[in-house]
Amino acid sequence: MFISPAFAQAAAPPAGGTLDALGAFLPLILIFVIFYFLIIRPQQKRMKDHKAMLAAIRRGDRIVTNGGIVGSVVKVTNDSELLVEIADNVRVKVMREMVADVASKTEPVASGGDKGKGGKGRQATANDTDDGDDDANGGDTPPDNSGSGGSGGSASKLKGLLSKK
Repeated sequence: MFISPAFAQAAAPPAGGTLDALGAFLPLILIFVIFYFLIIRPQQKRMKDHKAMLAAIRRGDRIVTNGGIVGSVVKVTNDSELLVEIADNVRVKVMREMVADVASKTEPVASGGDKGKGGKGRQATANDTDDGDDDANGGDTPPDNSGSGGSGGSASKLKGLLSKK
């Protein structure tokens, strides 16, 4: 006797049941929309810009790797590797994906230009625009230790040893 009235009361369909279900999921939908515009979309834009920057790397650019090493791109060997000079006569291969930032870009070479002007002149203009924090001499003059200072002799010996390889 007591059971049958309880079943009868529970079986009645609630009025506006679909509207209540939508109201329950509305906060979750709102949180997803906020996450999309504040987190997901800016990260996708950053990734797109980074891929475009990596694709635009060319010889003469000063780059910073993910490890914090700063150097100049000497040669783009293939789609995934760069040859980077990090000091005088010290060259390393770097994976293109490991480049964190391009510190200074070089201007594209004119197609009819003299090849003798190409490499050294463009690198000098790229070095003139950086702030010189990583240079020992402030970036005003090229680093030439061949005859100046007390360690000039040992530096030139080291240069000679490295250039023989």
